[in-house]
Amino acid sequence: MASEATSVAGLAKRYAAALFELADERKAIDAVASDLAGLRRLIDESADLRRMIRSPVLQRDEQARAIGAIAERAGLNALTHNFLGLLARNRRLFALPEMIQGFLQILAERRGEVTAQVIAAQELSEAQRRAVDGRLRKAIGRKVAVDFRVDPSLLGGLVVKVGSRMVDASLKSKLARLALAMKGVG
Repeated sequence: MASEATSVAGLAKRYAAALFELADERKAIDAVASDLAGLRRLIDESADLRRMIRSPVLQRDEQARAIGAIAERAGLNALTHNFLGLLARNRRLFALPEMIQGFLQILAERRGEVTAQVIAAQELSEAQRRAVDGRLRKAIGRKVAVDFRVDPSLLGGLVVKVGSRMVDASLKSKLARLALAMKGVG
């Protein structure tokens, strides 16, 4: 299982680096980054889309048509659209979320930013996003590219990941710690 995750990560990293290089050559880094961020939101929000990109049952041409229709409807850049088609033809759509993460990480490193992932129980308002961004910037001492995500299972609070560090201030984990303490395990 661990080697499978490692091979997916390696595959995703190679594809992300290749896409970044192409986007850089074509002066389309910002457009592709915007497309990928939007695509990641779509994947996060749609169980059907997640199933489609991970399905080993769907034929390559079915996946290619489906992802092509999504790219068309979303108005994605030609490079992003072609990249998705390539992934479908090569049966690599299953690694798309990791490729998106890899591309955005390369972009953040190039810009001298640290990447942080903030997971909240519900969508944060613009003021809350700015506050979190400001706090992270102050704590880290440099520019931060913040990836905001929603996970309703957290119930409340936030989980913040910066590099290998994680701060879990979610209600879900607090309740789990309380339950363990009440059992006398902890």
